[in-house]
Amino acid sequence: MSITSSPKAAAVVDARHFRDALSQFATGVTVITTRLPDDSFLGITASSFNSVSLNPPLVLWSLAQSANSLPVFTGNSHYVINILAADQAALANQFARPSKNRFEGVEFTLSPTGLPILSGVAAWFECHNRSRYPEGDHVIFVGEVECCDVSPQEPLIFHGGRFLSE
Repeated sequence: MSITSSPKAAAVVDARHFRDALSQFATGVTVITTRLPDDSFLGITASSFNSVSLNPPLVLWSLAQSANSLPVFTGNSHYVINILAADQAALANQFARPSKNRFEGVEFTLSPTGLPILSGVAAWFECHNRSRYPEGDHVIFVGEVECCDVSPQEPLIFHGGRFLSE
C-alpha cells in the first residue's frame, strides 16, 4: 500500500475552500425559536444541529458570535429546536433573512414554557439552555431536552448549497 497526498489539498485552509468542503456533508435544517424581552418571538435558521447524549438527553447547535440574536439566545433559559419538514424550504429562507417579524404568516403553537413550535415540522425539542462554549467565530449551545415530539414527515435536507427538495 502506498500513501500519497491529495494534489488539491492545501497547507493552509482557505475559507471558501473549507466552506465548499463542508457543503458536501448533508444536514437537516432547523429553526431555533425563543422569546424576546418584550414577549415577542425570535427565530433563526440553523443547520448546525446534532445529538450529544441520550442520558441526559442533550443536543447542540451553534450560532455566529456576530449574530444580533446571540445575546437573546445566550441569556434565555429555554429555546425550541424545530426540525423542518421537506416541504418547508420557504420557512428556512424566511427565518434566515433579516426581517422585523420573521413570524409573519407562520402558524405555530406554544411549548410548555410558551415558546413557538412551528406547525408542520418533522420534530421539535424544547431545551433548557444548559451550557454555551465560545469556539472560533461561533458559540456552541448545548441544550437539555425537556420535551420533544416527532411526526412522520421527511426532513428538509441541505447539501451542496441548496435544499434537496429544490
